[in-house]
Amino acid sequence: MAKTPVLTPRADDFPRWYQDLITKAELADNGPVRGTMVIRPYGYGLWERMQAEMDARIKETGTQNAYFPLLIPQSYFAREADHVEGFAPELAVVTHGGGKELEEPAVVRPTSEMIINDYFSKWVQSYRDLPLKINQWANVVRWELRPRLFLRTTEFLWQEGHTAHATYEEARDFAAHIQQHVYGDFLTEVLATDFVSGRKTAKERFAGAVNTLTLESMMGDGKALQMVTSHELGQNFAKAFNTRYLSREGRQELVWQTSWGSTTRMIGALVMTHGDDNGLRVPPRLAQIQVVVLAIKGEEAVLAKVRELGDRLKAAGLRVHVDDRTDTPFGRRAVDWELKGVPVRIEVGPRDLENGTAMVARRIPGGKEPMPVDSLVRLLPAILEEDQALLLAQSRERRESRTADVSTIEEAVEAVAAGGWARIPWADLGEEGEASLAEHAVTVRCLVAADGSVPEADDAPGNVAVVARAY
Repeated sequence: MAKTPVLTPRADDFPRWYQDLITKAELADNGPVRGTMVIRPYGYGLWERMQAEMDARIKETGTQNAYFPLLIPQSYFAREADHVEGFAPELAVVTHGGGKELEEPAVVRPTSEMIINDYFSKWVQSYRDLPLKINQWANVVRWELRPRLFLRTTEFLWQEGHTAHATYEEARDFAAHIQQHVYGDFLTEVLATDFVSGRKTAKERFAGAVNTLTLESMMGDGKALQMVTSHELGQNFAKAFNTRYLSREGRQELVWQTSWGSTTRMIGALVMTHGDDNGLRVPPRLAQIQVVVLAIKGEEAVLAKVRELGDRLKAAGLRVHVDDRTDTPFGRRAVDWELKGVPVRIEVGPRDLENGTAMVARRIPGGKEPMPVDSLVRLLPAILEEDQALLLAQSRERRESRTADVSTIEEAVEAVAAGGWARIPWADLGEEGEASLAEHAVTVRCLVAADGSVPEADDAPGNVAVVARAY
């Protein structure tokens, strides 16, 4: 009799597979209020690693972390019309506190442009105060009608960066730097995830921005996921909050601003980009556990060797977990670690002790083989780097092989319906074509220049629209 699969096969039901994996790999559970989630320790460990990697890159830009209140006076949202219109349907509003009706309702933070700009207007007086670069790691609430764990939840975790600059050019270049050297570097070097870097259309632009830059990745089912965004805010918020500085020439000038963010959606991206029918596959540079060492039997000699090997690998700089729970069947433990996507599993039993070897199972390419125990400290770093590169190559090959160049809206819809993306000249599509695609649940994910770079304007000659169905 065939063994019942642990997860719903991806080819049978991708959304069900996704939900199965989130649950069985112990990443998260649904929260008690619709749309909220409880992030379990293994899932939160992934977020902590993502935080650490991105935070280091953010700080390299000279940006400092701060924290702003969760509750924002509702009146603040009347100061920038496009911004409030864009967020109005998602707002959660507090009207009572301490048993009394509040004099002014407070909005639960959906994003912090409003409150941060209120303080920027106080902190910026002179050109000497610029550039001002602030980031915060926080939670936000956006009332979600169709929740899905990690991808769309009413409350989620994120980082949001906000900066003020003396010139348009400085703000523009900083937004591009964040997109490429913070987010792009993290996706490539840590998350092992391929992406297209582009510019959002006016319809898809962040509310209140003059330009939004995005990194879009293809998931395992061919849909797109907006991984991160970086926004040029121009002077819209500076005008709303009267954020001015005294220039070197002695003139009062409005600042130019940016904002940019990434969220726990990254965990959902990790699942859908690298997961397979056996569970997660976590890139080694991201994994909080790179190597798990398992004792097959509970014999003292085996347990001693497993613990000794774990210590040696930790001393070599690897992130290691020793699994000596021999009161739990070995097969069950092996399946659990496979579900969690730990890159390397080292299995040690009595026969391995006799041979001076250990069975090494590689989660990312699959397969297992015996290796001399004494060589593992030397061999494993190269194995992990090889597997990291393989995940990135697979992610890139998926996008490239499933992206079609087309010339008509009909061809674009057909390519997307077949489970991929399409590229169509923006001059042939335009805003009318964008509206036509929306009737088929297809959106313009971004605009790219003919050479693949980020275009300087929506209507730059040669712009190409990358279109897809998206999460």
